[in-house]
Amino acid sequence: MTDYRARFQTWLDRVSDPALREELLAVQGDDEAVQDRFYKDLEFGTAGLRGVIGAGTNRMNVYTVGRATQGFAAYLKGITAAPSVAIGYDSRRDSDLFSRTAAAVFAQSGVKVWLYPELAPTPMVSFAIRYYGCDGGVVVTASHNPAEYNGYKAYGPDGCQLSGAASARVTEAVEGVDLFGVDFGDFEAACAAGQIEFIGQDCYEAYYKEVIACAVQPAVIPAAGLKVIYSPLHGTGNKPVREVLRRVGVGEVTVVREQELPDGDFPTAPYPNPEIRQPFEIALKMAETLKPDLLLATDPDADRVGIAVPDGGDYRLLTGNEVGAMLLEYILSRRAALGTLPKDPVAVRSIVSTSITDRIAARYGCEMRGVLTGFKYIGGEIAKLEQAGQSERYVFGFEESYGYLPGTYVRDKDAVVASLLICEMAAYYRSQGRTLIEVLRGIYATYGNFLHRTDSYTFAGVKGMETMSRIMKGLRADPPKAIAGFAVTAASDYEASATLAADGTVTPITLPKADIVSFALEGGHGVIVRPSGTEPKIKVYLTAVGATSDEAESIRDRLAAAMKEYMQA
Repeated sequence: MTDYRARFQTWLDRVSDPALREELLAVQGDDEAVQDRFYKDLEFGTAGLRGVIGAGTNRMNVYTVGRATQGFAAYLKGITAAPSVAIGYDSRRDSDLFSRTAAAVFAQSGVKVWLYPELAPTPMVSFAIRYYGCDGGVVVTASHNPAEYNGYKAYGPDGCQLSGAASARVTEAVEGVDLFGVDFGDFEAACAAGQIEFIGQDCYEAYYKEVIACAVQPAVIPAAGLKVIYSPLHGTGNKPVREVLRRVGVGEVTVVREQELPDGDFPTAPYPNPEIRQPFEIALKMAETLKPDLLLATDPDADRVGIAVPDGGDYRLLTGNEVGAMLLEYILSRRAALGTLPKDPVAVRSIVSTSITDRIAARYGCEMRGVLTGFKYIGGEIAKLEQAGQSERYVFGFEESYGYLPGTYVRDKDAVVASLLICEMAAYYRSQGRTLIEVLRGIYATYGNFLHRTDSYTFAGVKGMETMSRIMKGLRADPPKAIAGFAVTAASDYEASATLAADGTVTPITLPKADIVSFALEGGHGVIVRPSGTEPKIKVYLTAVGATSDEAESIRDRLAAAMKEYMQA
């Protein structure tokens, strides 16, 4: 193990930043706290950096950000003579500091920087990379993590997060940088020299134009009289989401004032994740009086959106799988009716997302492609179509974790366009006298009762990583023959790139290698297990199919109870 005590002493001797020194002095003598901060480097993985803000090699701070940036810059200069990057940041603590730190280090390393002048959603950075023809990009965000976290997402020239191969090369370059040898440069001097430029209004307008162009039938929106409550959850969605909804004619948008302004402490939403109910509580209280057709909430970097809709006398939060299925049905059915559906359309979903969409796609002659978790893989499928001169075939991509993209203008999930499309969908069905709940029930009646559940198991600290590794190895070495009484018909190991059927047949997996195992069960049920790429968690994705919703719910709960036992290893 790394000599964490020696690392701590080095920091104590060399760090001059008052806040970081205060934290170091506060934990001096607390061996467990020192170990957690210094037992390893904050890893530059396929999603860049993500960690708790604070002092230490295993923390997000100007030193770890500077080191990652200098390594990223060295990688970029190794592949092009005059590289450039686009940088954006969210509302988290120190996001503006980290973005300017990154900009200054890039500039000092000879990399041209296009920097958003204020906080901006993640998809807008993906757009800026493509708009300016950059060679890479950075978004300072920890997405929907709690307030103590921040992160550093790294992007390639296509606007996707770095591929596994590129990330490995950046990691190698980062590891070659001395943490205290980073040349931080001078931000103001780099701006004066034109090495750092702020992104202009022309880029914003081009982005809005592309978002609005994704509407299927925008004329239905103004006439519907839609009433919406929207919350940006203290994040970046406030301006762009409201601007786009205004431009397309959503008549009445009420913003949750308590969650409107940027605040990295997230005082009303300690876990600012629109997948869960708590961040919606204020909006739900407002709904008792306002009676809206729809509640929207975007996460801090506005790449995910969650919704709640009227259901009887209450409001129901819909899952990412439910919204993904509804959007796909809406896009395919309406474009088919309007004659705008392309020949041989293509939709893309992550393998952990609902397979009901396979049935929806088949009904409309749409090819459904499955990819690994991570929107860069959906972006990769868009790129394949683009390279073949067939980008118009792409109609929709989604992940169960509330990420959606109906267009090709960016290569990451986009809550701004998703908010627009959800409002349009609600407006259209409202004009037909149908609520979104009625539409959802119709989908289940047509395609089957698919119910899903994602359980997360946290394994914190030094021992947590060892436990996660042991659990995954156990599932590979001795895969279950049955789960909750349902026979396993096929076990897939994405690390070994093979699927083993119950009859002994082995089928290769053509997707990239990944630390994922999945089990197909009799009856169409399924279980997928994978460690999170951004948090010390194992995620278990459950699928249950029933003749009725009650039957599917019972099966789902049985699967959850069975898999909980495997997570105790």
